[in-house]
This record gives sequence, structure tokens and C-alpha cells, in this order.
Amino acid sequence: MDVMKLLRRPSAFLPITMSLLALGLVIGHISLYGIAPEHDEGAVAHAFQLLIAAQLPIILFFAMRFIHKELQNSITIIGLQMFAALMALMPVWYFSL
Repeated sequence: MDVMKLLRRPSAFLPITMSLLALGLVIGHISLYGIAPEHDEGAVAHAFQLLIAAQLPIILFFAMRFIHKELQNSITIIGLQMFAALMALMPVWYFSL
């Protein structure tokens, strides 16, 4: 099984999609409201936190299910999932949101 075929599995592409959604939320919030400190966390912050936290069980399921069958391809996809999550977290860290 190659990487693209394995990437069609929901447990492979869902964390990447969730990270892209979280990144879109952050970019949208920054473009609308700027990076000024806020008094209270809003719905966007809570949605971001849920999207990031909900990825972990999906990634663990993917690892348990496929890492013993397709070691190299699974590691590649887990690396993509981690890269996507880091890209979503980067603006939050950089702008101290």
C-alpha cells in the first residue's frame, strides 16, 4: 500500500484536515480582529483548542492500526499529521495569542 492509498483512510486525513481548519480559524481571526490581546477567550479559541486536542486520539488510532502493517508509509503520514498540527500552532505561538 502506498502513501496516497493510505492517506485516503479517515484516520489518516482527518487530523490533517482538522489542523488546516484550526489554521484557518487562527488566520481568519487575525485578519478580522488583529493580534491585540483580548479580555476573554472567545468561541474561536475554544474551537481551535478542540480541533487540536481531538486529533490526538485519531492519530493514536491510526498508529495502532497501521504502523505494524506499513511502517514506512505510516511514519510518513504521522509526520504529515504532526507537521500540519505544528503549522496550526505556529501563529498562536508567534503572536502570543
